Amino acid sequence: MAPRAYWKGTLKLSLVSCPVVLYPATTAAEKTRFHMINRETGNRLKQQMVDAETGDVVESDQKGRGYELRKGKYVEIEPEELEAVQIESNHTIDIESFVPSDEIDQRYLNHPYYIAPEGKAAIDAFAVIRDAMKDQERVALAKIVLTNREHIIAIEPLGKGLLGTTLRFPYELRDEDQFFDDIKSPKITRDMVELAGHILHTKAAHFDPSKFKDEYEIALKALMKRKASGKTIELPEPEERPSNVVSLMDALKQSLKGRGGKKTVAKSHARRATGRRQAANKAHRARARHRKAG
Repeated sequence: MAPRAYWKGTLKLSLVSCPVVLYPATTAAEKTRFHMINRETGNRLKQQMVDAETGDVVESDQKGRGYELRKGKYVEIEPEELEAVQIESNHTIDIESFVPSDEIDQRYLNHPYYIAPEGKAAIDAFAVIRDAMKDQERVALAKIVLTNREHIIAIEPLGKGLLGTTLRFPYELRDEDQFFDDIKSPKITRDMVELAGHILHTKAAHFDPSKFKDEYEIALKALMKRKASGKTIELPEPEERPSNVVSLMDALKQSLKGRGGKKTVAKSHARRATGRRQAANKAHRARARHRKAG
């Protein structure tokens, strides 16, 4: 049984439109969650809002929203005043453009949603839009209103349906220069880069999320099971930190050991040596021909 739809509306491409529903593509339902409890009674605790200055508990009818103008100074905003800036939702995803998928900076990707047709009457139009996008190998960009805010959503084919991913706005991204400007540019030898390349080659694989294991979650569930059965929880011994490796080249060479790295490096050096010999022989023959011609 499919979960309840998060959003219902119409997907529109020019004059072609069809009713669709959105479902969140992610869930945290399987993650282990904790509740705050009273150690003495074992009862669950509930949170209360407290005035930061007086320490008094604030009842629900006294709660309001305020925007901080400066430290400790707020302007109160009434709910009806917020309605003045709320975007009126027409429950339509109106496709505005199509862009190559590789042009979308992955930092802009936010929340994914599954988009499916609503009702049998919508299937034909939905399939036309989906299959046209498959043929063009492009991603649709559209606007959608979710929770009273307007979002840009990128839409692409996914199996029999569509995947819609809301995008962040530019002001939500931090400028990478403030984090990367201080990174120095050391002189790295070609041999070091090639050794690192060989390490990468030994670890080459294909993207397969089924191999991802949340080891912490697995261990957490096991711990909860042991605790619930009355068993004691033994703390593990602290791990010894590895000693600092002085030589980067030594570290690269050590990383290749046991992975067929020596053979790979030897073959690489042999190829380079063969290439140098071939180049030298070619140059020698060219000089010989030049002397003979003279």
